[in-house]
Amino acid sequence: MKPVLFAAAVAASFSVISGVALAGPIERACMASDRAAGNRALCGCIQQAADATLSGGDQRRAAKFFKDPEAAHATWISQTASDDAFWERYKSFGQTAEASCAG
Repeated sequence: MKPVLFAAAVAASFSVISGVALAGPIERACMASDRAAGNRALCGCIQQAADATLSGGDQRRAAKFFKDPEAAHATWISQTASDDAFWERYKSFGQTAEASCAG
């Protein structure tokens, strides 16, 4: 059991070297966006909201909206059950991010 804990501790330390934690898909997309407000603190907060409300697959899908807002629009106007379900989860994410990160 101890070797497993040691390996986990080593892996965790590599992810935080130089104070840089591994970013999730939403944070990476936010940081890469051309929006002036895209700063590490805000993008990290938005990623935390995504972690709380979206699955990994939903996060990867939503991250694409930063580069391609038309994809968000196409999802919003789509009338498929899967797109409607995703959009409800995405709206919840947006509300959580706004409540947590605005300010």
